[in-house]
Formats: sequence, C-alpha cells, structure tokens
Amino acid sequence: MGTHVIKMPDIGEGIAEVELSVWHVKVGDMVVEDQVLADVMTDKAMVDIPSPVHGKVIALGGQPGEVMAVGSVLISIEVEGAGNVKESAQPAPVKEAPVAAAKVETVVESKPVAAPSPKAAVCQGPMVARAADERPLASPAVRKHALDLGIQLRLVRGTGPAGRVLHEDLEAYLTQGQSNASAPVAAAYAQRTDEQQIPVIGMRRKIAQRMQDATQRAAHFSYVEEIDVTAVEELRTHLNEKHGATRGKLTLLPFLVRAMVVALRDFPQMNARYDDEAQVITRLGAVHVGVATQSDVGLMVPVVRHAEARSLWDSAAEIARLANAARNGKASRDELSGSTITLTSLGALGGIVSTPVLNLPEVAIVGVNKIVERPMVIKGQIVIRKMMNLSSSFDHRVVDGMDAALFIQAIRGLLEQPATLFVD
Repeated sequence: MGTHVIKMPDIGEGIAEVELSVWHVKVGDMVVEDQVLADVMTDKAMVDIPSPVHGKVIALGGQPGEVMAVGSVLISIEVEGAGNVKESAQPAPVKEAPVAAAKVETVVESKPVAAPSPKAAVCQGPMVARAADERPLASPAVRKHALDLGIQLRLVRGTGPAGRVLHEDLEAYLTQGQSNASAPVAAAYAQRTDEQQIPVIGMRRKIAQRMQDATQRAAHFSYVEEIDVTAVEELRTHLNEKHGATRGKLTLLPFLVRAMVVALRDFPQMNARYDDEAQVITRLGAVHVGVATQSDVGLMVPVVRHAEARSLWDSAAEIARLANAARNGKASRDELSGSTITLTSLGALGGIVSTPVLNLPEVAIVGVNKIVERPMVIKGQIVIRKMMNLSSSFDHRVVDGMDAALFIQAIRGLLEQPATLFVD
C-alpha cells in the first residue's frame, strides 16, 4: 500500500490561495476516481476538487474556513501500489478536521455528503417549533413559495447552511402532511436560552468581504424614481399570451435589461469600471448585465453577456438559465464575472425603497422594487395604475448626481412608453 497526497491545485487566473469551504469526505472513507472530495472558494466562485485515485482517506489537510495556499497538502489517500509519496519522504501527518468541524459542515455549508438528505431529515423530525418572533433563515424565493403554499416557515426544519430552509424542505414538509399542522401551544410559548455560533466562511465570507470593500471604497449615493409600468405590463401580458407557449414566458426583467441597454447609448459613463488604484475609468461598448441572484449559499451575480445584442426572449432565457445555474451551485467562474452594470431585484418582496450596494468595480446598479396598484391623477382624473420604484446606486467618484437622475429618467421614459424600447 502507498500514500497518494493531493495538493491544493492551481485554479488559474493568478490565484495564490483559496478558502476550504466544505469537506465531502472524512477520514476512513473509501473514495473513487472523480469523486468530489472538497469544495474550495476563490474570489469568484466555488470550485470542486475531485479525486484522481481510488483509495481510503487517511488524513485531511485543513478545516472548513481555512485559507490554504496553492500547493499545500489538501488530503492524503491510501492507495494500492506505491502512491506518489516515497516512504522515506512521506510528510508528517496532516491535521485531521476534528469532530466539531464536521458538525460545522452540516450547519454552515450547503451540501456535505455526510449530511442527511432534506427528506430524511424531515422524516426524523419534519416540524420544528420556533419562537413566534424568530425569523427562520430562507431566501426570498423560498419565503414566497412558502407563502403560496400556506406554510408557516417557523414550523419547517431547515437542512441548508445554518439551518436555512430550502425548497426541498418545503416539499418534504408537504410530503409528511404537515402543511396545516400547528406547533404545540406549550412549545410555542416555551422560553429559550439556546445560542448558536455560525462561522462566517465560504460564500458568506466572500459576500461580506465584497460588501465591506464596496462600501469603504466607493462614494455611494442612491436615487429613487417612481415609474408607471402599466403599459409595459400590458405589453408583457400580451406577448406571453401570444408567444409564451412557443418562445417562453417573459418577466419584467428582460424589459428592464432592454431599457438599460437603450438608455446607456446616451449615458455611456454608467456602463463602466473604475480602477481606483490606477485612477482609470474604462467605458465599455459591450453591455454585460449582472443579475443579482439569491441562492441557498448566498448572493451571486451571474452575467448576461452582450445584452445589447439580445432580444427580449433571448435575454429572458439567459436570465433564467443563469439564475438556475447560480441557485444550483453550477455557475462557472466565467458566468459569475465580467459584468459592466448590475440589475438587482427581490421580485414580489422588493419593498418600496432599497439602497443597493455597488458591485465593484462597476459604477452603477439598478434596483427594482415591487409593483403595486395605486390611484394616480392623470389629466385631472383619478385612475388605478401599476407603479414601481427604481432604487439605484452610483459611485459619486465617477458619476455626477445630475447624470444619474437623467439616466434613470431615461429608463423611466422607455418603460412608460414601451414601444420606444424597440425604436432604433
């Protein structure tokens, strides 16, 4: 028998170190070739590390959350034959992640192999009673899904990172016939003194670092404008009725992308990146729109490339494809990088006003709030219209307030007169 040592590979793009996010194996496990051993986090995306050999895990080289240099020992596997480490030159045993670290995997990260499946976890205890004022962790999409199903999220056991409730947990909850169940009165009013410490690692650490970096380096300012989206919603409904079955359904997002593309023709300073170290602004002709997407592991920004060359349906299909890839953890590094301006939306949960944080090194981000019906005065008459706010942020080091307002006003004009979206 021999030992095969797998070192942290060179991910490319000049990356010298990565963060070990989660182990999918433990000491004593038998692994096969191409089995995923661990996930590591670069500055841009999560990367799987597969096994190149068959064998038995004898040592792990780090713990989740640890930053490891490229070339350092990741894992040691006992294999048939000589392996790749000579007996006389075999390195000292690398540290094994303690039992506590394995527990952190099941709480904090998204998909450790050793963790039970959502349905299995629910079968062990499908309903969990939380305090009435305790807000369970869940993405906006999961909250909306639970609302549509009539499920109280506080009664659903979450199997995601830090107990986050996932779509699969809602399905398992329904499967167990608990959708209409209520928590026992005694449990609902019981005092709680428990605490839980959640290590900030993996995707959450990257998000925290990027948000902190953006707010410290850029001179943020926000601008909010109200838009009458009645006409564009009527157009969207008409197009879906006529072409939805053959071309796919349209949401509001591809119309917003189109409006941004057209408005950027007159405001190219918004479609730019600012290198504050070199003091250089780069304006780009290509419009690569980042679409902020909430996933079970945190916020991701997949990129719709060359939005200026896409039709409504092409944009809609690409937005849907990228969002699905991001939520399933399948988005590549290329799909998560290279945006020139970002669009962010919480959909039906979008609220009235928000203050989006810039996606550096970009200088503009357009935020979409929810659509509500309100009485408006038009030509002296009170009518019911569908209204929506755009809450957008800009880097004041690069973008002047007047230009930002005019840019958003241009988007407003295009959406309120949607025929102008297609007039070249």
